[in-house]
Amino acid sequence: MNTNELFLQSDAALRSVIDRIDAGDLAKPAPAEWTTIPDPTFRDILSRHAYDEAWIPDVLAGASAADGDPFRDVDLLGDEPIASYDRINDTATAAVQAGVAPGTVFHFTYGDYSAAEGFAHLATYRAFQAWLIAKHLGIPFAFSPELIAGLNENVVAHADEWRAFGVFPPAIDPPEGADDETRLLCAVGYWIE
Repeated sequence: MNTNELFLQSDAALRSVIDRIDAGDLAKPAPAEWTTIPDPTFRDILSRHAYDEAWIPDVLAGASAADGDPFRDVDLLGDEPIASYDRINDTATAAVQAGVAPGTVFHFTYGDYSAAEGFAHLATYRAFQAWLIAKHLGIPFAFSPELIAGLNENVVAHADEWRAFGVFPPAIDPPEGADDETRLLCAVGYWIE
């Protein structure tokens, strides 16, 4: 699976979870290790995802936060947080589906990457946040077999390298008889019984 398709599938997985968040759950505390925001709520997590989505068209065009950050300190969610996220997500999805010019470099705050590697980074964040949010809020969710295969190919292959940079916690030994999803989650240290 190429990484722009991996991004689209991961992004769709995250949206499927976000669209099922009960509005009352947005005020619940979120795990502190998910963000640098003090005392985060799930609305704060959704806000970070909206921010990340809002940047997608500019990132695909080669822009960088160093050029200016039009989304910093902006309430992207307003009074209808999930509907607002969905609108931003629609724009990001359309930008990715329109394609990326050959040789495009993604300028992230932590470095510059080819589009192929950049999409893998973006997909990683979305896919595993989808699973973690669903797990914490009790939303039924499972990765599709295609997404599992794409994450194994494009993310797990780099897990130890990325773990050295602090992206993933230590790997977990999968339980006996673990299914493909559990083995994937154990490889990146996110599995929770």
